[in-house]
Amino acid sequence: MTDSQLIQLIKQGNTEIYSELMRRYQRKILAFVYHMLKNSHMELLAEDLCSETFYKAFRSLHSFREVDASFSTWLYTIARNTVLSELRKNRAGNVSLEESGYTPVAPMEVAPEQAALRKERMNLVREAINNLPEKQRSALILREYDQMDYQEIAEILDQSVSSVKSLLFRARSSVKLQLESYFYEPEAEEDVQAERV
Repeated sequence: MTDSQLIQLIKQGNTEIYSELMRRYQRKILAFVYHMLKNSHMELLAEDLCSETFYKAFRSLHSFREVDASFSTWLYTIARNTVLSELRKNRAGNVSLEESGYTPVAPMEVAPEQAALRKERMNLVREAINNLPEKQRSALILREYDQMDYQEIAEILDQSVSSVKSLLFRARSSVKLQLESYFYEPEAEEDVQAERV
């Protein structure tokens, strides 16, 4: 069954089917909420805020209109607003990237040194993303980790598509700039200098 079909049945009174919608989106919403809370050291609230998101969505499902947005976009918007509200309450304005669910596992044949280097690089990338302003961070997470299109991100962040593209450009540029010194290879520069002489 599609989300639309499930929502129609729920609206007709078959409320126990809501658990199927939760099953479909719970892991992604929990990961997204965790991302947003990590830099504020409030990760322990992720499950509670995820549950609150689903509760709010259920309570408002009667007003949901697919013409305005897809269910997933609507749900991410509720999750984001729930987290931002909690962050405001706790006066912690930073929102961050999550590690759970997104850490690639190194193949068994990879040498321990390579696995350690890969993990170090991933941590540096996460840290760079954590340093981004909230809207840039959210846009980048939704695009790169949740694979959302520009229109969905625009709806979730309440921005225009061109603003989302600009946020993503600035976010990627900032991450690249932060990581430049780590990935810069001095030997390559020395080779260029030697060729000029």
